[in-house]
Amino acid sequence: MHVFLLLTIVVGGESVDLVGQTGVVAKFVLLLLLAFSLVSWAIILSKWSLLRRARVQSGRFVRAFRKAQRLQDVGAVAEQFRPSPLVGVFEGGFEEYRRQGGVSSGMIKNPTAIQRAMQIANSEELTRFERNLPWLAITGAATPFIGLFGTVWGIIDAFHGLGTAGTGATLKAVAPGISEALITTAAGLAAAIPAVIAYNLIGASIREFAARGDDFAMEMLNAVERQQPQAAYSAAEVPGARR
Repeated sequence: MHVFLLLTIVVGGESVDLVGQTGVVAKFVLLLLLAFSLVSWAIILSKWSLLRRARVQSGRFVRAFRKAQRLQDVGAVAEQFRPSPLVGVFEGGFEEYRRQGGVSSGMIKNPTAIQRAMQIANSEELTRFERNLPWLAITGAATPFIGLFGTVWGIIDAFHGLGTAGTGATLKAVAPGISEALITTAAGLAAAIPAVIAYNLIGASIREFAARGDDFAMEMLNAVERQQPQAAYSAAEVPGARR
């Protein structure tokens, strides 16, 4: 009862009456489109919240990283910035740094391995952000055609009724059936448009985080090199450096 009243307020009483007068196939199509729309909006809201928190925590984490004197100090507080994908990038590089003995001696054997570890971690973080995102693309591509199917089916029924009604039938008699059929097209567009917009906006934000992760990886490599003893730094293999 409450759902019916809400629909009446949002879309108008006449539209709700048209939905109630549609046939079985059209009702099934509308329920399918409603399911697509609800799942899409759940993904949109969850991704929006995730990206908003990740953006805020990334700024805080970068400030904490730049203020720290040692990588160990950053590792001790990194967990509190967890929503940020930069934390995963840092932990991937720091684990390799620790494995090479950098925590105890400050010397590392292979900076390239640290860089690769951060690239892998960055890729894993982006994969986490992209989880369930293809559903928005599927919704944007499929729901207009699902709605169109309902419309075509309804128009076929309407004209079939017009043909069987005899010579006394007019377009005025079949117009209500056609207007009912067009409801499914409107529902398909209502499900598709937010999904397409959100897919592109969320994808742009994820690409922004990908670039930011690459920049942070280079910044961390610089921090690793600064913490090496001078003799070790001169002997270390720095990616891209001239010999």
